[in-house]
Amino acid sequence: MKELAGRLAALDPDAGAALQVIAYFDRLVEGRAGLEALVRGAAVLSGCPARLVDEERGVRIRVGADGVRLDGGAPPGPHWMSAPLEPGGVPAVWLELAGPPGPGEVHSMVVERLTAAARVVLDRTRGRAPVQGPGGDPASVEVLLDASAPAHARRRAAGRLGLGNTALARAVAAAGAPPAVEAVTGPEARPAGACRASGAPRLSGAGRPAAAGGRRAGIGPAVPVLGLPASWAAARVALRFTAEGDERDPGPRTVYADDLGSLVLLAGAVGAGAEPVPDVRALERAVAAAPWAALTLHTVAFAPSLRAAATELTVHHSTLQDRLAQAEQWLGWPVRDPYGRLRLQLALLARRLHRAPGLP
Repeated sequence: MKELAGRLAALDPDAGAALQVIAYFDRLVEGRAGLEALVRGAAVLSGCPARLVDEERGVRIRVGADGVRLDGGAPPGPHWMSAPLEPGGVPAVWLELAGPPGPGEVHSMVVERLTAAARVVLDRTRGRAPVQGPGGDPASVEVLLDASAPAHARRRAAGRLGLGNTALARAVAAAGAPPAVEAVTGPEARPAGACRASGAPRLSGAGRPAAAGGRRAGIGPAVPVLGLPASWAAARVALRFTAEGDERDPGPRTVYADDLGSLVLLAGAVGAGAEPVPDVRALERAVAAAPWAALTLHTVAFAPSLRAAATELTVHHSTLQDRLAQAEQWLGWPVRDPYGRLRLQLALLARRLHRAPGLP
């Protein structure tokens, strides 16, 4: 699609821009984005505030051109573009244009695609669905995790899922799976056997939430059911810190947001798909140079000592020293002193954050 849009842009800039708008909203729908993400995309693409109002479903979302959520707003202006969600219905989607759109601008395509995408999400998340228990009713789960949904709609969704208004629950973001919610029935927020964000790669299926289905999973904090949108946001961040748990990508397959602490600052600074920093590029070179490099460096970074790392790797201490001497040449910095070890830890974590996040 990107290649086709590029070719069209060379021949007809308007057609190329319109195709890019279509592809953008298609990606949001395929990624099961929420209503606020759709409106935010429309506002940023069009360079003006956008709003979605559906009084029947209790939806009222307005986002500025800078992507920041706004409250309130003036009545529709004479130059605003609008569209109904259903044929013959009242306007429900607006672009708050300051004046008439200029020639060649793609505002009408933005309105059209926003309307179509919003209709898909509303049909999926605001309809009635059978009660199947926490995590088993995708439509109710999406409403419960949607910060833009009114409180009464989220309470009804919690009821359909069998969650009382005073219950504690946590959101689960599993790679390649729909959002899920799990009830927390005891005082513990994490089952025994689950791995921490920086733990060594001793992994098993034990302790992983059932909703994850054996996939990489980020687990949000346990909160009252109306606080689940925040738990979902934290779970998505935690998912970015997970690893496949194999020799090429060692690390925990399950990460709890409660364990991240100030590491969330690193997630905010490292964008998925962005250009890797030099330390991550050096780490990738080392991993490509030797099949043992990824697991060895990860184990050394997070084990309590070099001897403990050698034991975990089932290699002799002298063998580990030889490996580290070679790895330090590839990396360009020592990894056996405290500063170098911290640098290695950050590079390993940033390597996970740089890759495609695999968010639901």
